[in-house]
Amino acid sequence: MSTARTSTPPTTRAVRTEAYLPDHPSRAHSLLGMLAALLGGALLTLVAWFVLRATSWPAFNTSNMSYALSTAVTIVTLLLVGGLCLAWLLDEQGARRRREAGEDAQIRRPRWRVILTYLVTYLSPAALVISTTAIPLSATRLYLDGIHIDQGFRTQFLTRAATTWANQDMNYIDLPTYYPLGWFWMGGRFAELLNLPGWEAYQPWSLVSIAGVACLLVPVWQRLAGSLPVAVAIALVTTCITLVMAAEEPYGAIAAMGVPAVTVVVGRALRGAWFPLLGATLFLGISASLYTLYTGVVALSVVAIGTIFSVLYYRTIGPLLRLAVIGFGSLAIASVVWGPYVWRTLTGHPTDGSAAPNYLPVDGAQVPVPFLALSVVGVLCLIGLVWLVVRTGDFDARSMSIALIGFYLWSFASMVATLAGTTLLGFRVAPLIALLLATAGVLGLAELRLVGLDTLYPEQLGAAARRSVTILMVLVLSAAGLFYAQQIPLKNQRAIDRAYADTDGYGERADRFAADAGRYYPQIDEEIRARGHEPLDTVVLTDEKNFMSFHPYFGFQAFTSHYANPLGEFTARNDTIERWAEDSWKSSPEKFLADLDAAPWRAPDVFLLRGSVDAPVGEATDAGWKSHLAEDIFPNNPNVRYRGIYFNPAVFSPELWNTTQIGPFVVASRVKDGV
Repeated sequence: MSTARTSTPPTTRAVRTEAYLPDHPSRAHSLLGMLAALLGGALLTLVAWFVLRATSWPAFNTSNMSYALSTAVTIVTLLLVGGLCLAWLLDEQGARRRREAGEDAQIRRPRWRVILTYLVTYLSPAALVISTTAIPLSATRLYLDGIHIDQGFRTQFLTRAATTWANQDMNYIDLPTYYPLGWFWMGGRFAELLNLPGWEAYQPWSLVSIAGVACLLVPVWQRLAGSLPVAVAIALVTTCITLVMAAEEPYGAIAAMGVPAVTVVVGRALRGAWFPLLGATLFLGISASLYTLYTGVVALSVVAIGTIFSVLYYRTIGPLLRLAVIGFGSLAIASVVWGPYVWRTLTGHPTDGSAAPNYLPVDGAQVPVPFLALSVVGVLCLIGLVWLVVRTGDFDARSMSIALIGFYLWSFASMVATLAGTTLLGFRVAPLIALLLATAGVLGLAELRLVGLDTLYPEQLGAAARRSVTILMVLVLSAAGLFYAQQIPLKNQRAIDRAYADTDGYGERADRFAADAGRYYPQIDEEIRARGHEPLDTVVLTDEKNFMSFHPYFGFQAFTSHYANPLGEFTARNDTIERWAEDSWKSSPEKFLADLDAAPWRAPDVFLLRGSVDAPVGEATDAGWKSHLAEDIFPNNPNVRYRGIYFNPAVFSPELWNTTQIGPFVVASRVKDGV
């Protein structure tokens, strides 16, 4: 990948420079290409989403129609990319053949084909996102996994971000966010632009952001590798793996896709290049504003790369000084998002600690070894592992290898951390390992085509044979890519089915089956507003987490400690809610209301509970109105236990509360003057 290799024979280096770097863009062209690819990919995906939204296709979980259309668009995309890239490579070989014959070796391409090739290659990752994910989701308003578990919290965050430009926690009123705001804040502006509620904007914003960043990878890798076909191959492979392994978490997916590139960029930055230095600083700063875990993993790898380069190779402090520049610069960028939370913490606001790392699925108890998987990606990762070992004399390969070791050490440390009662969420590192090895695999195959066969068979491999090898390699890789890409909807089948089976914010299921209790949420929202409580200034106590995902009310309590802001004092609030429920059976309505207002936090304005307004009230607690409290029971898996609590209906007297029955829910709203 680098133009200078200490271990490469002169003859091989000449072939590499002649054949591998004809597409190396200037800095200005690289920046222009990055901007064009990012915006072009995002715009193409948005237009496709609008078109798909206008269709009336059957649900993915009840018909194979959208799957067939998905495969068809994937075929067209990969055939176009493969054909144009093959022509591009044959042009280079033709120039080389003329050079060997002593003729003019300039690469000649029709201008129309150059424009078409750049257009198709730069936008092809977005086309793949559309074909494999947007089309299967075309008949639902929800994104992958619907509103299940973690997706409910993410949807709640975007619903909140769509209502304010401020740094605001998704649940607790008057607190800055603990989870990185970047992707959600931009998604909020996207929702405003399209005039959509935050929850409904979640699907198109996920697709648009993933597609835009996937397209951005093409000019980035073209700058790093010096070859447009290699760049688009890496971008498409990265897109496919990401859509399978990380698409349900879009803000994490866009950070993960850039990790293999940044390991190379950092290595070059620490060797003294200022352009990569700026790129590494921007990536880490933006990544910290999007997804903390990946930033932490990469940051430790960056430190390791800088230390090893400084001690073993350069024997100066130069790489460490440049490392400091990257560190302070990225922290300055991240402070825009993290500043308010850090300031509250440092100035003495009570905090409860984060339970976010307290999760250990079976994947977190295993070491990821994608290079042993019996799949297309497994073979590619194995080639990548071989390439990293063979190319230890190359600084780019060294950087990637150090980062790979760091990822594995993080995974191992996460397992050991269970002894301390937590984890490092090591299972989340698996996509990074697969992406880095697969990227190395593409680079290895590209190098094999360019210099490997010529080195092994310099006499036997003539111009015609090289042409045949190129054609065969492009055909095999395109077929393998198609085989893997067409399975993406099936690999995401469960997540897509949930998007159709879950009840959306309008109370409907996309597969047209009967909706669950969520169909009453719009009526509940209307009832609360009718009592004078506006969502942006109303605190609701409820365990109906999906209600908050669709409607931007503030919650008195987060639904689990794992997504709770530490500044919200989750444990103390749980204790308070339980005491309120117990005391409600021996308190008067006035005393109950006074207890609510005596809490150190903004008291609930509305209770949304399960029960019946007309049911007789007895002495047994199961005759009351029910809610649940969530408890962290890590290291068990599942790691959350819900415990029922019951409120005495008698304390919600009509003089102080408006109580209404809506489906299985009781909505108790504080009486406001004039309402």
